[in-house]
Amino acid sequence: MRTVIGLEIHVQLATKTKLFCSCSTDYFTAPPNTLTCPVCLGMPGALPVLNKKAVELALRVSLALNARVQEFSRFDRKNYFYPDLPKGYQITQREYPLAVGGALSFRVDGEARTVRIREMHLEEDAGKLIHTGDGALVDMNRCGVPLIEIVTEPDIQSPKEAREFLRTLRMLLRHLGVSNADMEKGELRCDANISVSTDGKLGTKTEIKNLNSFRAVERALAAEEERQRELLSGGGTVEQVTFGWDEHAGKLVLQRSKEEAHDYRYFPEPDLVPLVVSREWLEQVRAGMPELPWEREERFVREYGLSPKEAGVLMEEPARADYFEAVARACGSPQDAAGWVLSEVLRYWKDDSPPISVEALTELIEAVREGKISRTNAKEVLEEAIATGRAPMEIVEERGLSLLADEEELRRLAQEVIRENPKAVEDFRAGKKGAIGFLVGQAMRKTGGRADAKKLSEIFLEILGSN
Repeated sequence: MRTVIGLEIHVQLATKTKLFCSCSTDYFTAPPNTLTCPVCLGMPGALPVLNKKAVELALRVSLALNARVQEFSRFDRKNYFYPDLPKGYQITQREYPLAVGGALSFRVDGEARTVRIREMHLEEDAGKLIHTGDGALVDMNRCGVPLIEIVTEPDIQSPKEAREFLRTLRMLLRHLGVSNADMEKGELRCDANISVSTDGKLGTKTEIKNLNSFRAVERALAAEEERQRELLSGGGTVEQVTFGWDEHAGKLVLQRSKEEAHDYRYFPEPDLVPLVVSREWLEQVRAGMPELPWEREERFVREYGLSPKEAGVLMEEPARADYFEAVARACGSPQDAAGWVLSEVLRYWKDDSPPISVEALTELIEAVREGKISRTNAKEVLEEAIATGRAPMEIVEERGLSLLADEEELRRLAQEVIRENPKAVEDFRAGKKGAIGFLVGQAMRKTGGRADAKKLSEIFLEILGSN
């Protein structure tokens, strides 16, 4: 059997104001119904004015996907009635979208895949319903927030591919700076169409609405794929319906039967002139494009000597890549920067902000490199610096963690350890080179990890070799 999946992805654009008015888009923590005006509430006589910044962010995405930006596009009214849509219609683009074509490449289990893009258009968001035990409340703060809708061709062949496509798209959106694409906040939402057929052709599709996590996308599609396969194997037929997904229960919920475009009674938006993107405007946007994540990944491998896997981990979040690059430049050693950022700092990284400043981590890296503190103790200092916000070297001085590097003192320490461990000395003289490591370890224990292990090893070898 053949599975075919297409996605419709809604992305909230990172503008300060809404698509057609000057109301703030910072609705997530705002009190309900405080970020509204006559325009976004659809009051009679209120006229929309297009947000230029939203168009430019959408153009960035179009260029990154190698889509064809249409010089002429137009807004339409999509009519439907729901409590969170006060106008009774949504302003969107149907007949003449902003961009068409393009593609996005990604990897699934190491295998390259490419999904074509059908179109990308601008539209406004609706409000939000908040369901309670006593009924439903309506918050209109999100009305009019700018979205782009990216519609793929039916090129995706499995639920896992759908998940990885979305992961790659989110990475791109964040590196472009066009959206935070936080699925938990609804800034990236997905509707999925899936069909299963027995003859290799396209089967009857069903739709799953408003999937808001990568896990939900994969689980919901897998559930519907299994349902259709069982239905077809038993001689049944698939009907075109729309499902919701109950993540808590892990099951599909039937919402409505077959729906067609004419049900929305589309017609051209009479209050907005057509959108014309001149070649000059498009080139201005192109000139301001940031480095694409896959280009940056290749550069990190080429310039900094990272492995593709290391570079890939940093690319998952642009803040990580920015932080690594700043540390690498500040400390002058990409290898040291990668070792500390990937192995240590990422363990404490919880949100978009790094847990320790570039300056503080650079100070710690240089202290280890210059022999002022052992790497083992430096890890403890890093943890305390992150927890308290204090400067690393301030902690080193306070806790007396500076590395013992005085050669006379290290020789006295080595002689003391040799006297206390005759068996290890015998093992070394019998050809067991690993005994040196044991003796160094005993010396490190006596100093609380403050001794210079490399110098200690050289001193032990010199003393025992001369004897």
